[in-house]
Amino acid sequence: MSNTQYQPVPTGQNEGSSSPPPPAYSDPNVPPSKLNYSESKLPKAEEQSSRLAVTASVTFYLVAALVMVMVNKWVLNAVQVPLFFLLVQLLTAVACLHIAALFGLFKIPELRLSTCKGLTPLIAINCIGLAFNTYCLQFVDASFYQVARGLVLPFTTLLSYIVLGVRPSPPLYLAIGIVCLGFMVGVSSENMAVSFIGILLGVLSSITTAGHAIVVKRSLPVVNGSAMDLAYYSNFLSTFIMLPAAVLAETGAVMNMFAQGGSVFKTFWVGGLVTGVFGFLICIAGFVSIKITSPVTHMVSSAVRGVIQTALGVWIFNDVLTNGRLGGISLILAGSILYTYLKDREMRQREAATKQQNAFAMSDRQGDEETVFDVDEESRRDEDRALLEADELIRAEDERNGKEKV
Repeated sequence: MSNTQYQPVPTGQNEGSSSPPPPAYSDPNVPPSKLNYSESKLPKAEEQSSRLAVTASVTFYLVAALVMVMVNKWVLNAVQVPLFFLLVQLLTAVACLHIAALFGLFKIPELRLSTCKGLTPLIAINCIGLAFNTYCLQFVDASFYQVARGLVLPFTTLLSYIVLGVRPSPPLYLAIGIVCLGFMVGVSSENMAVSFIGILLGVLSSITTAGHAIVVKRSLPVVNGSAMDLAYYSNFLSTFIMLPAAVLAETGAVMNMFAQGGSVFKTFWVGGLVTGVFGFLICIAGFVSIKITSPVTHMVSSAVRGVIQTALGVWIFNDVLTNGRLGGISLILAGSILYTYLKDREMRQREAATKQQNAFAMSDRQGDEETVFDVDEESRRDEDRALLEADELIRAEDERNGKEKV
């Protein structure tokens, strides 16, 4: 199946799985539902259990993502060592993966030089994106963060067209336009109350996030389609880039922090460990989400998270919520939800048409021809699963560092 059939879009920003592959989905960056309840014939008890699982998954992901953003901002308000902070997060995530391996939940991949070389573009854009994102959060309010990074969806659509040749359908341009309008409303209303460098870093972060989505998909074959191996390589190898960068740029600030000790020192280490662990948990939540949540459910939960994040920014950090900022956030969320709804509807229409074509084809085929069809279909589903898991890796990387998914 050609990559040009997929248009990576951020969902906001996790990761192979031994579970049966989910249904083919044309937009792999939003987790598909494993089951369409409206069409299922599940017994009432089993259906209720599935709904509880969806609720638990969404709640878990919501809480983990909010903790990431708020704790990141809490630490960045106290210390001026964002690269060293990122290094601690990466090392903590790698340590959690090794602990998971001890319990048989994950198998540490064998490190090969050829694999490391093949993943060089991924590691480079990952480290650059993490740095832009963290510096952006340091320069802007938590309540404005979603606006500063509001162009992730438009940039991803643009890069998908340039690199993969994927052109969105006409109705999707309306949703993309609403998102762009939200960014302009949010930024223009600030009257430079937010630093220009913070907005610039948000735009650069949006571009790297969009590029990261495409690079991840192209890097997946390097690790034989295993999204978890890709997650391990990405975190592990990124530490070797982040360590010298932190040493060169922040040695003096780190030494001052160690000399100060006290609450600042404690804030840094507690925040680094908490966000590292929650980054790992978000990775696990992504695997659960890819199995049981629908695209619309995911985007609605992201919208709820955006509202709560804004409210927490006002409450915890005393952010000022202007009418323009509120309007910008509302338009960005509305455009993102509309985009996901339209993509989901297009997918269902194509899926229905494909099923109808397959039904006609099946009725005309017998014996070996039917067997070949089934094998080809399973192959396509396996490929879809690999692409879907790769996108969950993107969301894990983004959420661990507080990126807003739209």
